[in-house]
Amino acid sequence: MKIHNFSAGPCILPQEVIQKAAEAVVEFDNGLSLIEISHRSKAFVDVMEEARSLSLELLGLEGKGYKALFLAGGASLQFVMVAMNLLEKRAGYLNTGTWSKNAIKEAQIFDDIYEVASSEAAGYNYIPKGYDIPSDYDYFHCTSNNTIFGTQIKSFPNCEIPMVCDMSSDIFSRVLDFSKFDIIYAGAQKNMGPAGTTLVVVKEDILGKVSRKIPAMLDYKQHISKGSMYNTPPVFPVYTSMLNLRWLKKLGGIAAIEKENDKKAQLMYSEIDLNPLFNGYAVKEDRSKMNATFTLENENLKETFETMLKEAGINGLNGHRSVGGYRASMYNALSLDSVKALVEVMSELEQKA
Repeated sequence: MKIHNFSAGPCILPQEVIQKAAEAVVEFDNGLSLIEISHRSKAFVDVMEEARSLSLELLGLEGKGYKALFLAGGASLQFVMVAMNLLEKRAGYLNTGTWSKNAIKEAQIFDDIYEVASSEAAGYNYIPKGYDIPSDYDYFHCTSNNTIFGTQIKSFPNCEIPMVCDMSSDIFSRVLDFSKFDIIYAGAQKNMGPAGTTLVVVKEDILGKVSRKIPAMLDYKQHISKGSMYNTPPVFPVYTSMLNLRWLKKLGGIAAIEKENDKKAQLMYSEIDLNPLFNGYAVKEDRSKMNATFTLENENLKETFETMLKEAGINGLNGHRSVGGYRASMYNALSLDSVKALVEVMSELEQKA
């Protein structure tokens, strides 16, 4: 039976990517496994270079003063690295969910971190709008997509200061003017590859302006100077992410995958809105195309619904413990057929009820 993987992360990956990654673990270079070759070998240096190049190409940032890095430590390490590299006096943060709140908490070890707006009081079910970003701040930080609560920024502010964005859960999923951002970071495991590496895209001319001494492992300039190979990189996650970026390019890039993502989101939210048994969590104008969060109105139907989901091969639908209900994560590699399978189960439940 086909398994429909709606897990929020680690994410679904294309089958051809998984197959090629598996083959490389067995044999990659002259009889050696990918995970036992030297990271300094030409075979892997070529992988790192291609992964970095594809990232900039797909984002439309080639030749625009940006460098791509693949680092360890997850997006959570970037909460500290961003502040370490950019914060001199003060910075502004948009608080739209658990991960943006964590970013604020980590940056506050340096003091002078301010919330420009927050939706916490409403359970993070919307994206704040109409807020001011002071021009004397060192940078502005936002989170493009909130996996737990199912909200997504649709329109980014015009920012006079450097703009930093955590795009962990919707990177490469929709067309944006990525040149509006000075730093983009994204943990691979949501929409790009397996857990273990983080893509960081940095506009070089914003670096080197803080007075503090920065430890080498936390210094973007150090990682850039070493081609993202200052220390031993996470070899398997970088290679698999590279394969995934190849797959996306072959499909036609971000513009092509966005059309598919729109179809999936439209089908999913249409069922949530039309089926009286379910209720969407996020306000409609801020709904995420990547993570649809919803609840079952009649708890007496919960056991029946979850049995039907299991019988249909639907996996990973449980909502985050802080929200409850259900969460359908519809990342790039999830097929429209999988969304159709979920919608059919939801519709069948309505008929039984």
